[in-house]
Amino acid sequence: MYTEKVMDYFMNPRNMGEIEDASAVGLVGNAKCGDIMKMFLDIDDETGIIRNAKFKTFGCGAAVATSSISTEMIIGKTIHEALAVTNASVTEALDGLPPLKVHCSVLAEEAIRSALWDYAQKKGITIEGLEEPKTTDHHNHDV
Repeated sequence: MYTEKVMDYFMNPRNMGEIEDASAVGLVGNAKCGDIMKMFLDIDDETGIIRNAKFKTFGCGAAVATSSISTEMIIGKTIHEALAVTNASVTEALDGLPPLKVHCSVLAEEAIRSALWDYAQKKGITIEGLEEPKTTDHHNHDV
């Protein structure tokens, strides 16, 4: 059902945890499946480069795997390069996901965007191509 890469990222997640005093924190959830992803970013204010990214995810193996690989995909990248990460590119990086688990890659994309939105709000800046996240029901989730 899962590719070897999905199983590897689930069994050996990279970048799990929190960043203290993170530049940005994104929190997204899918009420239908119960998955919740929280992403922490450390962004260099001068260069806009993501120095570090960590995640905490409550959910299935695919949710953990997509969170984990998406942090690897954005560390060392600029804000705009991170914005280019899509659910399709996350799925491709994992060598595919079962159709019922594609929503996990969507959550990973949304978590990145949610964190970048948080950064923009904290810094009072506009990030071209970034819109306010649609999900607003994240106030009652502890991850």
